[in-house]
Amino acid sequence: MDPVRNPYSPGAGRKPAALVGRDDALKAWATALQRAERGRADQPFVLYGLRGVGKTVLLSEFRRNAVKRNWIVAQIEAGSGKTLRELLGEALYEPLAELARPGAGKRLVRALRTALSFKASYDTSGTWTFGLDLSGAEGGGADTGILDTDLKKLLRDLSEAAEEEGVGLAILIDEAQDLTVDELTTICTIAHAAAQDEWPALFAFAGLPSLPRILAEAKSYAERFQYSKIQQIDENVVAEALTIPAAQEDAQWDDDAVALVVAKSGRYPYFLQQYGQETWNVAAGPVITESDAERGVLQGNNQLDNGFFRARWDRATPAEQQYLRAMAVDGDAGGPSSEIAARLGKKPQSLGPTRASLIAKGLIYAPEHGIVAFTVPGMAAFIGRQIDA
Repeated sequence: MDPVRNPYSPGAGRKPAALVGRDDALKAWATALQRAERGRADQPFVLYGLRGVGKTVLLSEFRRNAVKRNWIVAQIEAGSGKTLRELLGEALYEPLAELARPGAGKRLVRALRTALSFKASYDTSGTWTFGLDLSGAEGGGADTGILDTDLKKLLRDLSEAAEEEGVGLAILIDEAQDLTVDELTTICTIAHAAAQDEWPALFAFAGLPSLPRILAEAKSYAERFQYSKIQQIDENVVAEALTIPAAQEDAQWDDDAVALVVAKSGRYPYFLQQYGQETWNVAAGPVITESDAERGVLQGNNQLDNGFFRARWDRATPAEQQYLRAMAVDGDAGGPSSEIAARLGKKPQSLGPTRASLIAKGLIYAPEHGIVAFTVPGMAAFIGRQIDA
């Protein structure tokens, strides 16, 4: 069929043509937006799960829904080499610039002045202009160099400005497990204060399965945040991820083809998109058959091995790859660090730096003390397909 009309789009954070199986989370977020506009704040949302389950897609949909309500919105990704201060400062510039106008309300003007001081706290050479003379305005003071003080001042002033505009403030952080301990502590403290004092502000974090534990270690009250474990698409609706996009392009899947792709994908959204894309491209159409699906899965696996999995494997050093091979014996669910060390003929303590490096690279995580597991479904099988050098 025409590849130009192919409705499937594998890729990190790319919104699928049919976002299915996430209705509960989206409904909860929509409710929270409306509650915040009425002065009833909610605790932060936390989306956690393996890679490829659609956390970033869902977080981005949260952002779109807030933008549709004209909220002040900043979405960032931690672990990009920049500090939380820099990431949030730069992400907030555009929505603030859009709000700046002659005759702006007092709270908005104050927030703009505070934003300028926050910018100066990490970039003394950079200049922002909102097209307004703010020299005599109230505000500022977000440049002490103390993250907790500066960020709280900025977000409180922005929340008040949003309230003046009849909307709210949304802060969304992807890969939140990559924030530093100080950054995690600060953002948890501010998010908790926002809920306590009923700022018209919402926070949402997304990250690996270890994120709930990391947040709780940063601040104990983070245990009261709203946690959603994002997993495979529910079996009752997973077929729609394939059939709805096809129907929009005047094509259809036969039942056997759907069943095959669903089974091979493990119901993981990323794999569904990859197999769907490849199956579409090999099919003559307009009906996609089981034979088409078989070929599509084979080509999809090749694409996954050469891209999705390979990119992660190649990030590991030879010593780290040996550790991953020893892990792969236990499958994706992982196993005890002590057993992995035994397979490698080493003491667990000697492998501590290797394990820590793999966690820092986001290739593995510790679901509980003394246990390690892969962050990517299917990684163990991929490793088993690699020729041992």
